[in-house]
Amino acid sequence: MRRLNRKKTLSLVKELDAFPKVPDSYVETSASGGTVSLIAFTTMALLTIMEFSVYQDTWMKYEYEVDKDFSSKLRINIDITVAMKCQYVGADVLDLAETMVASADGLVYEPVIFDLSPQQREWQRLLQLVQSRLQEEHSLQDVIFKSAFKSASTALPPREDDSSQPPDACRIHGHLYVNKVAGNFHITVGKAIPHPRGHAHLAALVNHDSYNFSHRIDHLSFGELVPGIINPLDGTEKIAVDHNQMFQYFITVVPTKLHTYKISADTHQFSVTERERVINHAAGSHGVSGIFMKYDLSSLMVTVTEEHMPFWQFFVRLCGIVGGIFSTTGMLHGIGKFIVEIIYCRFRLGSYKPVSSVPFEDGHTDNHLPLLENNTH
Repeated sequence: MRRLNRKKTLSLVKELDAFPKVPDSYVETSASGGTVSLIAFTTMALLTIMEFSVYQDTWMKYEYEVDKDFSSKLRINIDITVAMKCQYVGADVLDLAETMVASADGLVYEPVIFDLSPQQREWQRLLQLVQSRLQEEHSLQDVIFKSAFKSASTALPPREDDSSQPPDACRIHGHLYVNKVAGNFHITVGKAIPHPRGHAHLAALVNHDSYNFSHRIDHLSFGELVPGIINPLDGTEKIAVDHNQMFQYFITVVPTKLHTYKISADTHQFSVTERERVINHAAGSHGVSGIFMKYDLSSLMVTVTEEHMPFWQFFVRLCGIVGGIFSTTGMLHGIGKFIVEIIYCRFRLGSYKPVSSVPFEDGHTDNHLPLLENNTH
């Protein structure tokens, strides 16, 4: 009884076989079929390798939503070198919402030499080259996001030469926290002094001939400091042509949440527009000499997520490649074989010549053609 059930089960399984086996005696091999098979296997191997490289790659997905976080503080990371001595310049932030000076105690004033050493100059040249490529090819930003925390530091390397030249510039670096509203970070002549009506700098004791707002922005970013990220103003260098010169940077900051397979950080992207002009009150060009960075925050927040192709999708695409190539090459081989057979048959039929009709004695003719022409002489 059990054997009978096993036989029935086995026969039922055989009936469900979707891949019937053809006996070897019924299979005919040919040179054309072998050639097509080699082409098919080679194509499948190449496409499989390409598909596997796509599977290993990742891409960045951008999502946009309204930024609802308005109570937290915004961090500004600063590393700027001004071609003036530290006792002559002061940096602070004017909060436009409360019309008050935000605290800039987190900034360090360090006397340095403005001219870069050969190694530092080469670093700046490469950084400016990357900035120019980023402006032309925006997709490179995705590569920078994915390589964050893995690439080399983007900070200015220390001087490799022991220069005996006295410091002639001031490096202002550090970070400070401000409210998440529009503001104005600026570096101008004189130290900032508290004023009940607003904002003032003690510039009366500084000689006008010592004004020189040539500057270099080694780093400027908003939010969490992420090593490896290149910001739009990194590597910028401006040389003043006049003592009374104003440099303005109009910055739009976009809150950004970055999630990759290596890091997860709350940072900010920004775009910038630059303007510079000489202050000449006689010509109607009014203002204050200095470096002014006016920033404003966008109401949108961007979430940048690194994504990867799931394995099931890779498997489906791989099956489509294998099955599609087998089916396509089989169809092309069948069509090619059919065309060749038609041409060959027409060539064979063209070699047979019809026989002229044979008259009989009663005047009738025989119009029946023989199947084959008698070529015997």
